[in-house]
Amino acid sequence: MSTPLKDIHLYLSRLDYPAPPPPTLETLRELQRRHTAAFAFETITTLMHAPVPVDLPSLERKLLHDGRGGYCFELNRLFLALLQRLGFDARGLTARVVMGGPEDALTARTHMLVLVTIDGVRYAADVGFGGMVPTGPLRLDTDAPQATPHETYRLIERDGQYLLRAQVAGAWRGLYVFDLQPQAEIDFEVGNWYVSTHPDSSFSGQLRVARTGPGVRKTLSNGSFAVHRLGAPSERRELPDADAVLDVLRDEFDLRLPSGPALREAIEARLAADNA
Repeated sequence: MSTPLKDIHLYLSRLDYPAPPPPTLETLRELQRRHTAAFAFETITTLMHAPVPVDLPSLERKLLHDGRGGYCFELNRLFLALLQRLGFDARGLTARVVMGGPEDALTARTHMLVLVTIDGVRYAADVGFGGMVPTGPLRLDTDAPQATPHETYRLIERDGQYLLRAQVAGAWRGLYVFDLQPQAEIDFEVGNWYVSTHPDSSFSGQLRVARTGPGVRKTLSNGSFAVHRLGAPSERRELPDADAVLDVLRDEFDLRLPSGPALREAIEARLAADNA
C-alpha cells in the first residue's frame, strides 16, 4: 500500500478488539470471521453506475466512517492494510472467478484475495467474495477439506494454479482460480475498473449484498432476499418494491445508505428491468 492505514483503532473497534492483537494464526482466523460479519459485501455504488475509488483513504472513509460495505477490491484491500499494520506477512493476489461455469474457464482477474504467511505456512484469506466468502483462512499446502465457521472448502493445486472449491448441499462447487504471482497497485486498479465499469461485469447496474453471522448467511440479489442457515433449508422472499429493498439494506445488513433519491431510483429501475 502506498499510504498506511490511518484509523486502525476505529477499524479494530468495529471488529470488537480493544487493542491490536498479535499476528498469529488464531488472530487471522478471528479477524476473518469477524470481518465478514461486521462489513457487508455490497455493490450499491456499481448499481448506481458511480465511480468506485480503491485508494486507502477512500476505503477508510466509506467502510469505517460512512457505514458502508464494498466488494472484493474494497474489502480485501482494506483488510490487507489492517493485516500489514498488525505485523502479518501479507500481500494481495488476484483470481479468476469460475463460479457458475466451467472450472477451467479463462475469465478475467476480477477478484482480489490476500496471501498470508505465518511461521512459513501460506494461507489464503478472503473477506470479499459475497455470499460464498470463506469465513476462515485456508492453508495452501493441502488439498484436504478445510472446515470454516460456515461451509467446508478445499484448495486444489495444479501447475502453480489453485482452484478454490466449496462444499454446498453435499457437492463441491468451483469458486475461483488464482496463482501466487506478485501484484502491483495497477493490477488492482485495472481489475476494479473492469468490475465497476465494464458492460459485461456482473456487478454493473446490479445490487448484490451479503453478510455472515453465527451459522447464517444473508444475501440479496436485486429484489431477492435469502437467509441461509447451516443444516436447514434456505428461506427466500421476493421484495415487492424499492422501499422493501431499502428496509432490508438497513435492517438486515446494517448499512447506512447514501442520502438523496439516486439509490431509490436505481433500485426501482433494476426491479422494473428484472420484472419486464
